Amino acid sequence: MLHSMSQQTRSYPTPPNNLHQTHAPIPCRQNADSLKLISFNIQVGIKTHAFHHYFTRGWQHVLPHHKRNRTLEEIGRLLRDYDLVALQEADGGSLRSGFVNQVKYLAEVGHFPFFYQQLNRNLGKLAQHSNGVLSRIKPDFVEDHPLPGFFPGRGAIEVRFGEGHNSLVIIVLHLALGARTQDRQLRYVRSLVENHDHVVIMGDLNNPLEHLQTRTPLRGLDLKTPDVIHHTYPSWQPDQALDHILVSPSLEIRHVEVLDCSISDHRPIAMEIGLPEQLQHL
Repeated sequence: MLHSMSQQTRSYPTPPNNLHQTHAPIPCRQNADSLKLISFNIQVGIKTHAFHHYFTRGWQHVLPHHKRNRTLEEIGRLLRDYDLVALQEADGGSLRSGFVNQVKYLAEVGHFPFFYQQLNRNLGKLAQHSNGVLSRIKPDFVEDHPLPGFFPGRGAIEVRFGEGHNSLVIIVLHLALGARTQDRQLRYVRSLVENHDHVVIMGDLNNPLEHLQTRTPLRGLDLKTPDVIHHTYPSWQPDQALDHILVSPSLEIRHVEVLDCSISDHRPIAMEIGLPEQLQHL
């Protein structure tokens, strides 16, 4: 259920109660001075290679498909090269996914020790609309933020590594489509990050980069973005930049790419960020 901005979000102690651990070993980080991030709208594991597939394969948003787990295997292997993954349009375990929690499944296939599932729209056995985070590093804090909007189903996940000024705050989200609702949602997101020094905002933001930087409540935060526009949608012939990773000035953008794959209707966007010395203990 979506809550208004005035209602309280759900906080969890450290470590968060809803942060789950797989059987994957916790790796020793080889590059303590950087993090490899990736954001991917996986469209519930539905392969879409053309606009007409929204109609011919739309039933897969409601009913299971025998090839869906094979698609998730492909996604999970792709994610193994990264330290932290932001997932959008995952299913938390319902009829359409064969009652598979896709966030957990991808954590296991990708060999991630930690994962978190945010349930945004609970349709019982029919659908469990979710965002997710997969991480090789154990977060110190996770907070679940239902985003404001007329229709339920949008949320943000706040993941924090470290404490106080020496912490890294990562916001994973999937914005609504309407401009007025987006404005409310981004005002809320701004309130979460504006007092932090080291911030990453990543996800399906349903907006071109120029609009986010100049015409939304994120304006004035001085968030850094790639020098080149990276198109992520539609995956078969991308000409729109809807998925983004934005970072605070204290973080170095070392490498950015959109992966050349059409597993979903979006392509994943990846970024390696350099960490300042005070964050290299993560």
